[in-house]
Amino acid sequence: MRRRSNEDLRYEVEDRLPRPVALGLGLQLAAMGINSVVLMPTIVFRAGGAEELVFWAVFASVLACGVATILQGVRARRIGAGYALPHVSSAIFIAVCAEALIAGGPGLLATLVVISALAQAAFSARLSLLHRVLTPVVTGTVVMLLPVTVMPILFGMINELPPGAPLPAGPVSAIVTIVAVLAVALRTKGTLRLWAPAIGIVAGSVVGAAFGIYDTARVTNAGWIGIPPGRPPVPDVGFGPEFWALIPAFLFVALVGTTKSVAVAVAAQRVSWRRPRAVDFRAVQRAVAAEGAGNLLAGFAGTMPNTLNVSGVAAIEVTGVAARRVGIAAGLVFSVLAFVPKALAVILAIPGAVVAASIAVIMATLFTVGMREVARSIDANPRNGLIAGVSFWTGVALEFDLVFPAYFAEFAGGLFSSGLTSGGLVALLLTGLTARRKRRLRGTLDMAELPRIREFIQAFSARHGLAEVRDRLEAASEEALLTLLESREAAKAAGAAEGTPDEGRHELLLTASEDDDEAVLEFRVGAAAADSDDLNLQDRLAWLEADTRAADVEQEISLRLLRHLASSVRHQQFHDVDILTLRVSAVPERES
Repeated sequence: MRRRSNEDLRYEVEDRLPRPVALGLGLQLAAMGINSVVLMPTIVFRAGGAEELVFWAVFASVLACGVATILQGVRARRIGAGYALPHVSSAIFIAVCAEALIAGGPGLLATLVVISALAQAAFSARLSLLHRVLTPVVTGTVVMLLPVTVMPILFGMINELPPGAPLPAGPVSAIVTIVAVLAVALRTKGTLRLWAPAIGIVAGSVVGAAFGIYDTARVTNAGWIGIPPGRPPVPDVGFGPEFWALIPAFLFVALVGTTKSVAVAVAAQRVSWRRPRAVDFRAVQRAVAAEGAGNLLAGFAGTMPNTLNVSGVAAIEVTGVAARRVGIAAGLVFSVLAFVPKALAVILAIPGAVVAASIAVIMATLFTVGMREVARSIDANPRNGLIAGVSFWTGVALEFDLVFPAYFAEFAGGLFSSGLTSGGLVALLLTGLTARRKRRLRGTLDMAELPRIREFIQAFSARHGLAEVRDRLEAASEEALLTLLESREAAKAAGAAEGTPDEGRHELLLTASEDDDEAVLEFRVGAAAADSDDLNLQDRLAWLEADTRAADVEQEISLRLLRHLASSVRHQQFHDVDILTLRVSAVPERES
């Protein structure tokens, strides 16, 4: 099936756009997330009885989100995805962070946030071990649930009005914002379309000011430059009973947060290129590592964790700009705003109904991004539709207290009352249950292993009644081995030319299983080099299909044979391992 292209994209990830445009879009991206960056730590510290630390927590959160957003854009070796991925305070940590403040104060919270950040770094380094459960159906379902969990908060903000404000102020401001965003996004082309969210916010703010709900007093009273009083708390390293009671919840939420971040990083790649590409899991690893770095800073600064802002992905869909310079600009805006209370107040003074309405329009497009991810997984395996459906509606039911609300409100501290957490966990569990037992062969990436591989395939075919397609399995295995070797040699030559010799491991792990009338062969080999950017084999196959590299046909014989022999080819590249998965029809060719 030909993959969908994104012809409406004006700027790809690496495109250079004018600095004023990058700064303006970065400011717009920061404005879309600043409310969450400020609101979440305010809720946590007030709920945790630490009212005196609210201003410091907000300052630290804005600064940590700014640093993490910059890291995502600049890609410092193994840290940062290299995409426009802004950060905001993490809503899924609200309950456990407030509980930590109540149980042990800011010192305990700092310790738990630091440890959860280190756990995220560990998840990033070994993300390849989770690839069987962090599948497209899991990440797609999580992306679909993100708007579900956020929309009620946004709708609630639309209904909130300052004391004494006229009742029509909120609805009218919100409607004007939505109409302005949609009118610009749907009816205009070119540069003007890039500013749809900003134009909507300005239009709504003007209407809000006419009703008297734009908080001008906040802007007037704010200082120009400064740091709020206070200092980072000293981490509590006593590891008392409170620590051991809360650390399991923090680690679990960190895993859920990592799952969500993987989903966002995958979705960002889907919408950031005109020509569809296979997901680069090395970029996903770097995105999770940057999030861990941001949370490490947040922990030592004494505030709550931050995470990737899903609105950034949806903003690319609306504006058509995916350049990572926009993300860097947004990070710089966050960092500057942390030290400029007056500028921060200008954004915070925007009526909540206007902010909520603009974000709601953007979030509506995010649901379709998740749907497309799930649809791709259903094409590969129809059972994924059942997994996605059950997981999504479980998340919806628990998010809105539709089933056993009294039980889930208390169970595990109310952790599963979050639709994102519960739906994501169900998707993980169901995906894990569908994993089939596999036969394994360990060796090295070398053509000398071919006789052993043939013996392994013959034994697997005999065990599963696949004797009629044994020859095809053997041929597919041989072409896969040749393709991996050719790719490794090309990466080694490129590394030698750049002065970075290939020091990757050359172990080979071949697994085989049967799934829905298909034999699934998985080749796992050590990554070619520490920072190799060799081309994904899945993309090379797609380019062959499009006939865009006709000059290289003679060099692509193995790939063409592989495409003929296998019903699907999937190449997942991690920093520590490459995984090539072949699905070969178990139905003999004469009957297919």
